[in-house]
Amino acid sequence: MAQHTRKGAQFQALTANRLSDGIVVYLTADQRWSETLQEAGVAEGKEAADALLVRAMPFVEQNTVVEPYLFEVVPENDGIRAVSVRETIRQAGPTVRRDLGKQAELPGVHQ
Repeated sequence: MAQHTRKGAQFQALTANRLSDGIVVYLTADQRWSETLQEAGVAEGKEAADALLVRAMPFVEQNTVVEPYLFEVVPENDGIRAVSVRETIRQAGPTVRRDLGKQAELPGVHQ
């Protein structure tokens, strides 16, 4: 299983790709998949992160998602933020065409 977080990361979330359409999704605290990082369940510490990964396995077996993995996040006043550039890009969509993907919905992006 891929690992995209540094050892000793304090806070982690879990992401995967939904098999029906390939969209990036995040496992929430109430055991559903969301397209929004801000709804992701956040695990504090290694044991909680491992438990989050175990909670995703039935969805893999049911062919709902593929390749779930943990990644480091930082809690902030207005929610959570992915630490890595990779996860920041994944949550926004493709970078080659800013008029496509989730960034196309943001104001001021179509320049």
